[in-house]
Amino acid sequence: MFQPSHIIILVLVIVLIFGATKLPDIARSVGQSLKVFKKEVKELRDDDSGDSEATGGATSSYTATGGQSPQANPPYPSQQPPPGGQQGTPGAAEQPSAGTPPKS
Repeated sequence: MFQPSHIIILVLVIVLIFGATKLPDIARSVGQSLKVFKKEVKELRDDDSGDSEATGGATSSYTATGGQSPQANPPYPSQQPPPGGQQGTPGAAEQPSAGTPPKS
């Protein structure tokens, strides 16, 4: 799998790419990011276990909607036929512009 020579070469390439002065800053920010990520994952697990205990093991119906109640109507407008009543007519959208002759 990985041999010690592979790891040494990888470290040398990383030092060459980022420089020795940037490596402590990069390591510090990666460590902080992992710390925040682990904390958030732990909080989500605690919230999930607390919710299942409070509801008797049943999952919440609002989980998929981000805690909001499901909407009866979608937030986007319903599909309406195009103006002019030319729905389903082949070539209806192809109207010649003022400078081109009509197709025969």
